[in-house]
Amino acid sequence: MKFLADENFHGDMLRGILAAFPDLDIVRVQDTHLSGAPDDKLLEEAARQGAILITHDVQTMTKFAHERIRAGLPMPGLVEVAEDLSIGQAIDELSVLIGAGNPADFENLVWYVPLR
Repeated sequence: MKFLADENFHGDMLRGILAAFPDLDIVRVQDTHLSGAPDDKLLEEAARQGAILITHDVQTMTKFAHERIRAGLPMPGLVEVAEDLSIGQAIDELSVLIGAGNPADFENLVWYVPLR
C-alpha cells in the first residue's frame, strides 16, 4: 500500500509508524511539489498515485473525499486521525489499519482514528 501524509500530519506519529513499518511506502506532502496545495488537489494527486491520504484535517478533507466518491472519481482512501489523540494511541491504531489492511479496505472510504 502507498500512503501520502498531509502537511498537517504529526511528525512524531509518522516517525512511529515508520518505526513499526520501516518499508512502508509513505511520502510527506511537504517533501513534494504539492506543499501548500489545496485539499481537493491533494486528494486528486493521491488518487493519481493510488495513495491513501493520512491527515488531521477533518474540516475540509472529508468533504472533498465524499465529493470524489459521489462523483465516481477515484479515491484510494482517507484516514482522518484525531489531532488530540495521544501519539502512542494513534501509532497503535494506525498500525492495526496498516498491518491488517489491503488497498481494497480503504478504497472509497474515510477511516477515523481512533477506530470506532
